[in-house]
Amino acid sequence: MARREADGSSRGVADRRRVLEDLGPSDERLQRSAALCRQLAGQSLFRSATRIAAYLPADGEVDTQTLIELCWSTRKKVYLPVLVPFLDNRLWFARYRPDTRLVRNRFGIAEPEIVHRQRIAPHALDLVLAPLVGFDHHGNRLGMGGGFYDRSFAFVLGRKHWRKPQLVGLAYDFQQLPSLPPQPWDVPLTAVATDAEFHRFAN
Repeated sequence: MARREADGSSRGVADRRRVLEDLGPSDERLQRSAALCRQLAGQSLFRSATRIAAYLPADGEVDTQTLIELCWSTRKKVYLPVLVPFLDNRLWFARYRPDTRLVRNRFGIAEPEIVHRQRIAPHALDLVLAPLVGFDHHGNRLGMGGGFYDRSFAFVLGRKHWRKPQLVGLAYDFQQLPSLPPQPWDVPLTAVATDAEFHRFAN
């Protein structure tokens, strides 16, 4: 998802990355994030999910706190990505509660302090909310780099009947691009939720 840029769109991707970074913890970002939360909360794939992977935002990404608190209030289990020790570019998912102790990983991003009994494998999740830099109308996604989600969810590529987990990208409406060329390792998105619209894709 993050190892290429579309022909003729690399400038657009760079522009969107800069805009994301400029948004920072601003009122505009919080307003856009709240609008996105409303878009996603009304969808059946969110309402029916019990085990949901979210993330803590960095570099202007969509703020997920409203969604996380909604999950807690409706007794859904929330998990956050954790870097797998000694294995590059792969993720575990650890249970996240209001009192969970957070530590900084090697990228400076907060993640739960690992307690092995609270860890879950990617295939056991119902819904995965993933950050992104850009997306197109086919559901192709450009991530922040490293291919963490692609490697962690590569198992879905071999499935003929893929139901869970469902991967939903979270983005601002201005992050949509005309096209992004797919690569063989790209894990397809079920949908992208933005502050303006919910985009559902046929996988």
